[in-house]
Amino acid sequence: MDLHGGKTATLLLAVALTLFVAAVSHGSVAIPLNELFNALFSGGDSSSSRIINEIRLPRVAIAFITGGLLALAGVMMQTMLQNPLADPYVLGTSGGAAVAVLAGFLLGIPSPLHPLLALTGAAFSTLLLILIVGKQAGEKRETLLLAGIILTTGWGALVTFLLTIAPRNDLPGMLFWLVGDLGHSPFVLWPGIILLVLLVAALAAARAMNLMLLGDEHAQTLGVPVAKLRLLLLSMAVIATAIAVSVAGPIGFIGLVTPHLLRLIQKSDHRWLLPNSILLGGILVVGADLLARTLVSPRELPVGVFTALIGAPLFLFLLRRQGSKR
Repeated sequence: MDLHGGKTATLLLAVALTLFVAAVSHGSVAIPLNELFNALFSGGDSSSSRIINEIRLPRVAIAFITGGLLALAGVMMQTMLQNPLADPYVLGTSGGAAVAVLAGFLLGIPSPLHPLLALTGAAFSTLLLILIVGKQAGEKRETLLLAGIILTTGWGALVTFLLTIAPRNDLPGMLFWLVGDLGHSPFVLWPGIILLVLLVAALAAARAMNLMLLGDEHAQTLGVPVAKLRLLLLSMAVIATAIAVSVAGPIGFIGLVTPHLLRLIQKSDHRWLLPNSILLGGILVVGADLLARTLVSPRELPVGVFTALIGAPLFLFLLRRQGSKR
């Protein structure tokens, strides 16, 4: 199936709206549709209104924004590195951000500063990856993946160390956060604004990103400043990953899965791939969060469990597929 990007966007919008209604109305307490719409459009002080407006709406919003940020980062990393297996989680960017935020938890650094900590950790990890692999990361796929695995393992060891020295009372919350926690983020508005700004900036570079798919030499011949564009895409991917990790924890594989699923049904035109990736990434995280809240209700599972169950098998499939092509 090969749909135009506009048709794909229409389909994704319909799915997103349907899922939004399901996610807001379902949970440990089911809310009928009439009460849902009354709470959304009329307000009120009923228990249903408070549950929807104070708990579920912010959670669904942050889930969608987190998925959009991770998906956008995945598209930009895959284009920049010219490697279909690139992903913030696989390459260790999320791990670096997570270690920095956990250190902030232990040091008592206020939560408004956690995004800055995550940005520092994500940027440091990405810089290490570039130093290990070199400039031609897209042509060294095995080295890139190996370096990413090494970095992820190293960050995992640091996470274990931080958990070991953490106070016992803080351990449950830290462990839950490490596999994706959408229930305690105090931020909703500014991550959404950052997502919108990053999307506008990426769309401005969409034509150049399309030309990069032809190879660096062809892109440069057609007037694309490849080095500057790579730096821009890398910077935006690091920012998107850091913001997502700081508000929801290191949720895995969304940046890897989303672009590949879209390329199965539409052309790789970044003018549509970028916004559609945000829609699909948001849908995947909102859907995973809905499962996490309802599957064993009233208990709540970490959302990262479901994204990993989807992403890990697909990563292995893509890895085998790339090996077969070579």
